[in-house]
Amino acid sequence: MKQNGNLCQMANGHTTSVANGPLKMNPKNGFLKTSRRQEKVHYVAQNGGLYKKPFNEYFEETPMLVAVLTYMGYGILTLFGYLRDFLREWKIEKCHHATEREEQKDFVPLYQDFENFYTRNLYMRIRDNWNRPICSVPGPKFDVLERTSYDYNWTFKFTGNVIKDVINLGSYNYLGFAENTGLCTEAAAAVTKEYGVGVCSTRQELGNMDKHEELEKLVARFLGLEAAMTFGMGFATNSMNIPALAGKGCLILSDELNHSSLVLGARLSGATIRVFKHNNMQSLEKLLRDAVVNGQPRTHRPWKKILILVEGIYSMEGSIVRLPEVIALKNKYKAYLYLDEAHSIGALGPTGRGVVEYFGINPQDIDVLMGTFTKSFGAAGGYIAGKKVREQILGTHLHAVFQSEIFQLIIIRGKEGKGGTESK
Repeated sequence: MKQNGNLCQMANGHTTSVANGPLKMNPKNGFLKTSRRQEKVHYVAQNGGLYKKPFNEYFEETPMLVAVLTYMGYGILTLFGYLRDFLREWKIEKCHHATEREEQKDFVPLYQDFENFYTRNLYMRIRDNWNRPICSVPGPKFDVLERTSYDYNWTFKFTGNVIKDVINLGSYNYLGFAENTGLCTEAAAAVTKEYGVGVCSTRQELGNMDKHEELEKLVARFLGLEAAMTFGMGFATNSMNIPALAGKGCLILSDELNHSSLVLGARLSGATIRVFKHNNMQSLEKLLRDAVVNGQPRTHRPWKKILILVEGIYSMEGSIVRLPEVIALKNKYKAYLYLDEAHSIGALGPTGRGVVEYFGINPQDIDVLMGTFTKSFGAAGGYIAGKKVREQILGTHLHAVFQSEIFQLIIIRGKEGKGGTESK
């Protein structure tokens, strides 16, 4: 083991770059720590021989001063918020916030009290930073309408000026398909003229079209799986389909940083939910081991199904799932794996087939692959793909099968226009 700012290679395959100082091992998570401040920390795991390439992750820690000042700022704003609410209660200060009518006071409130408090006293102070109206295509740069407020951000008024060439850091237009010119735009216009803007029916009744089935075959072939199903909304692809995969008597193991659509789907399923630390394989294995050994609470009967929910790329953190290790644990404890590739499909891998291709994993090793068309593909909707037998079961019981949008068809036309079905 080398010190003094060099790489420290350990017997278990972990490599860490640390600042000068004596090294200590944290027994809880296996990370190295130093007595001095760490400038950079690179965590490299060899995945127990399952994946030969090193797995690098680097996250810059928030400086203590910044964290303390941020919490102090929130605390001060909260105190002033309660003071202003007191003044508003006594009609000393006018409140611009929308209020319910007197005859509606007995109804259940739409939002919790603290949500209204946050909106009134904290969010309104910085509201001008969000929901900025744009007046151009959301490409790498766009134009923003200038606006101003004369009542502390309660209302806005447009000045008539346009701020040109603002750098876009908030769109999911990864491959530049969401433009007003190009192949996807022409395909969308052609499909709209031929099929209209919607089918106005569920696919189980009169809404199933030849293009839907063609798209599903294309998605399955692109992912290297036997079958796929497409849906009109990416959020609903998770929230409405997970209940068809798990229910009462099942156990769902969810990463603590999973998207809200996965969280909602797990809650709607009625299954028992347990959360493991983000990308922490020790935490996941502990939950799997306890689930297999102890079974269900009180009765100790075996779980009907154990389903692991992870994402390919976690959009808010930018971290990549440690997929080879997750698959190894899934196989070891006879669990099922649900992989959300909403942000990784089209963005990772030599040919854009997501985190599965990035790690060189066989798609057949994953029970359910989920993804969306709203990120890399510049369209709308989502998909799930898996083994054919599972797809046949899902096709009968899926909640989201009642949703369908014609906008997915632009992907098919886009591929036809490029002269191939495998290009992105």
